[in-house]
Amino acid sequence: MQQHQIRNTLLLVLGALIWGVAFVAQAVGSGYVGAYTFLACRSWLACVFLAGLILVRRRLARRFQARPAASAVPDRRKALLGGILCGVFLFAASAAQQMAVGTVSTAKASFLTALYIVLVPLAGFFTGNRPGWRIWLCIGVSVAGLYLLCMAGQDTLSLSGGEWQLLLAALLFAVQILLVGRYSPHADGVELSFFQFATVSVLSTLFTFVFERPSWQQIAGAAGAILYCGILSSGIGYTLQIIGQRGLDPTIASLAMCLESVFGALSGWLMLGQKLTLTELTGCVLMFAAIVGTTVAERPSRKTGRKDTSEAAE
Repeated sequence: MQQHQIRNTLLLVLGALIWGVAFVAQAVGSGYVGAYTFLACRSWLACVFLAGLILVRRRLARRFQARPAASAVPDRRKALLGGILCGVFLFAASAAQQMAVGTVSTAKASFLTALYIVLVPLAGFFTGNRPGWRIWLCIGVSVAGLYLLCMAGQDTLSLSGGEWQLLLAALLFAVQILLVGRYSPHADGVELSFFQFATVSVLSTLFTFVFERPSWQQIAGAAGAILYCGILSSGIGYTLQIIGQRGLDPTIASLAMCLESVFGALSGWLMLGQKLTLTELTGCVLMFAAIVGTTVAERPSRKTGRKDTSEAAE
C-alpha cells in the first residue's frame, strides 16, 4: 500500500509539473485567441490524442490476446457517466477561473484557485473520508507555502467580484477531484479522460460561438501553445490525474496537484525570466515538504503493520 501511494503521488506530481509549464503556454496563447477558443481547441486536440491512444491499446490487446479477468474489466458506462460529470465541473471551473483572472492579480488568482486543497478535505466530513491530524498539518504547511509563493508582500485578501469567482472555481475544481476519486477505480483511466474532454470540448465550443469570433489566423498563431496544452497538459496531464487518484486519498491527491503553482512559478523563472524571491522559494520548499509529509503521515506501524490511526480512512 505504501508503494502504491508513493507511485500514484508521483504520477500526480508529474501531472502538476506538466500543468505548471502550461502556464507559460497559456500566457502565449492568450495573446492570440480568447479563453473559450483556447479551451475548445486544446480540448478537441486532447480528444483526438486520447481516441488514438485508446485505439492503439485495443489493437495491442488483440494482437497479444490480452484478456483481463472479468472482475478487472472496467465499466464503460461508469467511464461515460463519470467523464460527463467530471467534464461539466472541469469546464465550469476553467470558465470561472478564466473570467476572473483578468480582474485580479495573477498572485491572488493562483492562491485562491489552489484553495481546493482545503475544500477537498473539508468535503471529507460529509463523505466519511476524514483526514487525520497529521494530514491536516500537511495541509496547513502547504497553504502557508502557497501563501508565501503567491501572496506574501504582493496583495491583500479583501474579496471583490473576481475573487468570489475564483473561490467558486476552487470549489468546482474540488468537486472534479472528488468525482475523479469516485469513478477512477471503476473505469479505464484513458476512456474516462476521453469522455471528460469530449464534454469540455462540446461546452467550450458552444460558448466560443456565443461569446467569441476567432479566426484561423489567430488559431494558427496560438498553434504551439494549443499543441502543448492539448496533448501534454490535457491529454496526458489529466489522464495522469485519473490514474494517480485511483485508490489514493483525495486530500493527498489535491496536495500533490497544487504543486502546479510551484512548477508554474519555476517555469516562469526558467523560461520567461521572471524572478523568484527568497520568500517565494521558501514557499516552494514548504509545499514540497507537505507532499513528502503525506507519505510519512500514512506509514504503516512497525509493530502491527497497520496504518497510523490518525490517518484518513480509505
